[in-house]
Amino acid sequence: MKIAIIDSGIHAGHPHVGRVAGSVHMTAAGWGGDPVDRLGHGTAVAAAIREKMPRADLFAVKVFERRLSTNILALVRALQWCRDEGMDFVNLSLGTPNPDHRDALAEAMGAGMTVVSAGHMLPGSLDGVVGVLSDESCPRDAYYYRGGLFYASPFPRPKPGVPRSDNLQGVSFAVANMTGLAAQARERGIHLPAASSGSIREEYSTARGCESGEA
Repeated sequence: MKIAIIDSGIHAGHPHVGRVAGSVHMTAAGWGGDPVDRLGHGTAVAAAIREKMPRADLFAVKVFERRLSTNILALVRALQWCRDEGMDFVNLSLGTPNPDHRDALAEAMGAGMTVVSAGHMLPGSLDGVVGVLSDESCPRDAYYYRGGLFYASPFPRPKPGVPRSDNLQGVSFAVANMTGLAAQARERGIHLPAASSGSIREEYSTARGCESGEA
């Protein structure tokens, strides 16, 4: 399975990540030449996904440079690359509130890949995208579905000896945890978000202690 992580890059060989199948760097001007993760955010996102999908091929698609923001042109190019390279899943922990970007993002995604993104922004609010919000009460190996959105834990993979309060956290990691869980579901023949009700909610929410709710 091929999972692209559009973020700040990934440190290949990190003990929580291991092998990275490929790395590219996108900028507003086009291709960049620096795929190194200088922020650590993309590596932490990749670690959360690797934890759940140890055999997946992870691809780093860097759009963040020195801070966690990017240009819409870089984001569109990143999504187009993922589409053209046949990614099964795209983890997109970022988004835009600008409605003028809707058509460009929808066109860049095309068909054939599942995008997992923050549900309160674009493209996470588009039809066919797995839109995710965070719920601190949700275990990291669980999710639930309510009102057209998925909810997952906002905490990354723990660091030994580091309190959870001192680690990164936020909707980025709810998206990452959900990407890993959605990929697990795909391995069992379940495609999200279309198959998001019934037994899926029962298995991943009530059975694992995460409150479930009807849409």
